[in-house]
Amino acid sequence: MTSDTVLLTFDGSVAVVSMNRPDRHNAFNDEMDARFFEILTELHERDDVRAIVWRGEGKSFSSGRDTKELGKRSKGESDLEFIQAGHDKTRMLFTMPAPVVVALKGWVLGGSFERALLCDIRIAADDARMGLPETAHGVIPDSGGVARLFQIAGHGVASELALTGRIIDAEGAPRHGIGSRVVPADELDKTAMELAHEIAKRPPLAVKMARRVISQLATAEVDRSMYEEMLAQTVVMSSDEYKHQREERLGRPET
Repeated sequence: MTSDTVLLTFDGSVAVVSMNRPDRHNAFNDEMDARFFEILTELHERDDVRAIVWRGEGKSFSSGRDTKELGKRSKGESDLEFIQAGHDKTRMLFTMPAPVVVALKGWVLGGSFERALLCDIRIAADDARMGLPETAHGVIPDSGGVARLFQIAGHGVASELALTGRIIDAEGAPRHGIGSRVVPADELDKTAMELAHEIAKRPPLAVKMARRVISQLATAEVDRSMYEEMLAQTVVMSSDEYKHQREERLGRPET
């Protein structure tokens, strides 16, 4: 598809994926989601990419799913089919051909925060604010990020973020293992690119094997959790509670 909602550029052997809906804090809609995974598919097919930087245009990395489109089905799928299709695409982050460095800034929320947690390295700007607001909208986090958050930050932090929607600021990112470092906002892109180029210049087979070992430690449990999330989210989305929540959000009865 032709869309400028997500941009793909290259700096030598480093690919740069930039979310580009700055007027909506890079909130994902269907068009943006499709373009993002189209780019991931393209990167899977390239053998000249040694590292990837994932960033956002404007003030924020991404505020998650556009709340105007929560529960929207462009193809008429069932809830189960919709969630399963999303999971199948999200799993591409497990098999990227090169390490992904994520540059977090501004709002980093919901599914976008979860997807960032599934990547290799996260750097936070000093204005980053991260959270999982899904329960406030009557749904649950369902992109695998809670399992990864559980792995890196522990049961208490994962539970508090998922159940209350508490926001973690940049200072809390390295303390909880969510980010490896915090930098001034105006240095974020430069720092992410420098780190990516540092990875890119290393022997690619060694990098690939090191990532494989790390992946074997963590990904199986995340994948199992995604299956549980799919079932749980399907139950939630078929409930009267969710229907009433959506009616309130949209300001009109469901038809």
